[in-house]
Amino acid sequence: MFGIGGSELIFIVFIVLMLFGADKIPEIARTLGKGMRQLRDATNDIKSEITRSADENELAKSVTDIKKNIDLEIDKAKQNLTGDSTEEINKVKTDIEDIVSGPIKRQSR
Repeated sequence: MFGIGGSELIFIVFIVLMLFGADKIPEIARTLGKGMRQLRDATNDIKSEITRSADENELAKSVTDIKKNIDLEIDKAKQNLTGDSTEEINKVKTDIEDIVSGPIKRQSR
């Protein structure tokens, strides 16, 4: 462990015991444990935030891709139809855009 032999480790423990005393060592260990736990929790929070952000970006890309595909299919259908059918297709397209956009307009990236 860290290039320290057994006798050197015992000597370090002895010095720590002499400096802080037997009654302070558990308190010091407890404080170090709490600090390490807080650091680990902060690291996990950062990791989960990065993961969540990446998932949201993927979802936004998926919605944009689906909308583009729907628009392409609607344009293909318009080319094959005329008259009243075109008006109906435009109405459906507007309804789809409202569903995708929702009450709050999403920004395209």
